[in-house]
Amino acid sequence: MANQKDFYQVLGVPRSASQEDIRTKFRRLALEYHPDRNKDPGAQERFKEINAAYQVLSDPQKRAQYDRFGHMGAGRGSGFEGFENFGGFGDIFDAFFGGFGARARRAPQRGRDIHAGTTMTFEEAVFGIDREIDVERVEPCRECRGSGAEPGSAPAQCAQCNGSGQVRRVQRSIFGQFTQVGACTACNGEGSVITSPCTHCRGSARERRRRRIRVDIPPGVEDGMQVRLSREGDAGSNGGTPGDLYLNLVVQPHGVFSRRDHDILLELPINFAQAALGDELEVPTLNGPETLRIPGGTQSGTEFRIKGRGVPYSAKGRRGDQMVVVNVVTPSQLDDNQRRLIAELGETLGNGSREDKGWFGRFRDAIGKDGKGS
Repeated sequence: MANQKDFYQVLGVPRSASQEDIRTKFRRLALEYHPDRNKDPGAQERFKEINAAYQVLSDPQKRAQYDRFGHMGAGRGSGFEGFENFGGFGDIFDAFFGGFGARARRAPQRGRDIHAGTTMTFEEAVFGIDREIDVERVEPCRECRGSGAEPGSAPAQCAQCNGSGQVRRVQRSIFGQFTQVGACTACNGEGSVITSPCTHCRGSARERRRRRIRVDIPPGVEDGMQVRLSREGDAGSNGGTPGDLYLNLVVQPHGVFSRRDHDILLELPINFAQAALGDELEVPTLNGPETLRIPGGTQSGTEFRIKGRGVPYSAKGRRGDQMVVVNVVTPSQLDDNQRRLIAELGETLGNGSREDKGWFGRFRDAIGKDGKGS
């Protein structure tokens, strides 16, 4: 301990130096003595000294401890000496009851899931569609290729753990002396430190970029559904897999058709002559016109089924049906001739005999032909 150099002297800065002054001086010295740049004898040892000094002076709390206690205080904590690396009583119990296993380097972290949206027509939702969408996501920096170091440079081996990512600490307490192996705080368990951060991503190794992604939206989706695109979300860290992209679907309403599960619904207006006598009509479907036979005596609200013209619902090509709901429309305006013909028709409805004029004729007799009653 007595032979250790003063950290301020190692970096060549006064004790009153600002954090920015310390950071600037460290970067200049690290470039000068980096083993990849400086092949002089002793350069590697000098680089380790610079790195060790910077790890303490760049941290305001460690710097304050160092200023007060020197090298003996560089790692002092606020509790019992020797427990500065424990987070609380739970960690202390971990230490005494099996918490001494070597901690591995930082585990891979999966990327964050992201969300996007797209609007579709009714037909596109029924039959599916391939389309391209624009999303913003986090990706590895294209300049440093995810290393975090300036192109042409490389992370340096951590001087504190010699590249292992772990350090061994002797913990002293009232219960005795214990040895703990944990992640190196100087390099966060990486085993290396970046001395020349990438100027594009500022050493974060990642950047936010806008991408165009091709999406295969399957047939039969509905408004409000989500399509998951595996590994199209934000990039992971420490070798972790990317997150997923969730695509929220908005289906525009159709002017003619609607949906009921796998069936497509169509409301078809007909007049009462067609309903009474029957007719053959061409009705629209999503696959083109189809002929529909309406039998005589059809009541308003009757449903007719056109098989296989609904929504696909299986990989084998199975589809729902199209349901045609007929609505008998009562005319709101009639000319004199139409009124006469309808009146005559009404008088003949019933069992067809003159003695039984039917309900319409009996109704007119009851109220009188002038419509004012007797």
